[in-house]
Amino acid sequence: MEFCPKCGTVMFPKDNCFKCKCGYEREITKEQKNEYEVSEKVSSKENIIVKGDDVKTLPTTRAICPKCGNKEAYWWLQQTRRADESETRFLRCTKCGQTWREYD
Repeated sequence: MEFCPKCGTVMFPKDNCFKCKCGYEREITKEQKNEYEVSEKVSSKENIIVKGDDVKTLPTTRAICPKCGNKEAYWWLQQTRRADESETRFLRCTKCGQTWREYD
């Protein structure tokens, strides 16, 4: 990863140089070209954008769904109150999609 010496932001390779959003540019050296070489070009028509809540990437835990009685749920933490209070744990049933919350 390359960082801009002017502003400290991460710079990304574009064409033959690293470019920063502040305008700073630095040419990519021969050694760096091999490190940042793109092995396969993908057209924008082939890109897949996943939207919605049907993405199954959340961790799961054992919890009984109050709606259908299923014993597994996805979970995540979210700060819903003041910063000095604990987070709220949200659970979503893996079977019916019912969402509920638990407080510590």
